[in-house]
Amino acid sequence: MSDASDGAGGPESEPRSADAVVVGCGPAGAAAGVFLARYGLDTVVFDRGSASLDRCAFLGNYPGFPAGIDIETFQALLRDHAREAGCHLVDDLVESIERATDATESDDPADAPLAVETQDGRRVVADRVVAATRYTGEYCRPLDGDTMFETHEHDGEEHEYFDPDYSDEDGRTPVAGLYVASPSGQRDVQAVVAAGQGAHVARTLLEDRRLERGYPQNLARHYDWLRPDSEFEGEWGDRERWRESFDERVPDDFEADESDEPLGDLQAAYVDDAFDTRRSADEVADLTHRAHRRLLDHLDDDAVLERAAEIEAERAESTDSGERER
Repeated sequence: MSDASDGAGGPESEPRSADAVVVGCGPAGAAAGVFLARYGLDTVVFDRGSASLDRCAFLGNYPGFPAGIDIETFQALLRDHAREAGCHLVDDLVESIERATDATESDDPADAPLAVETQDGRRVVADRVVAATRYTGEYCRPLDGDTMFETHEHDGEEHEYFDPDYSDEDGRTPVAGLYVASPSGQRDVQAVVAAGQGAHVARTLLEDRRLERGYPQNLARHYDWLRPDSEFEGEWGDRERWRESFDERVPDDFEADESDEPLGDLQAAYVDDAFDTRRSADEVADLTHRAHRRLLDHLDDDAVLERAAEIEAERAESTDSGERER
């Protein structure tokens, strides 16, 4: 399936909505999209335009690739991971983001969601948007104008750039609903740093969303991992222990707002989420097998066949050696 076909509708389609839109599917954008989609948010990722990685000859310092990884394969892995996590990946260039005043009943434009407009005529209305394009943030200008940019002089000419300090270190901005993972100065200067920043900003977005639901501050930050059966042994196999853990982390002075979900409902969701992460040894083995096979899809077929032949030769030699020793 092509990137373009896994999208948010064509230019002639009706406007669609999403929980979150990520602009860019480089290391920062892909990481953000993966975290958001895995949490369960309907996430659209737009990916078209200049990428800083395109200027890199070969990626040699990204952990997990002992001999490095070529850029084309790495970018394909990023896009595949975003899709696998549940993102709607769309090959289209975002041209502007503005308030969707037609999508709210409030008289205050600041209460309106964000409308993402693209080069090919798509329009996606979302509660939250993560900017993740290192080269430019020009598409954000309609939201806060010139305050989002700074001017530098170079070779006697003035050039305007998106202000890397417009967002804080967690990616929050003065514009409600807008988060910036990139450009963000020194926080996204290398692929591995950018990926970490994208994941961190996504977790910030999820934290804000959980705070709006009524979670206490120290229970709002979301962690994303699967747990083996051993994590549920003894008292931790009892849901009551997890309920106690939730209650222990609620501050004594915590007061819920009238608009918040009941604390008991949030506690139940917290416990359900914990048990949903449980994986048996057989499930882990199945996940591992599928993961390894999925990686093979991105490797050069000739290299895979060459390595398979080497493995067969090594096994045959080992068998012959064992028979000689007997």
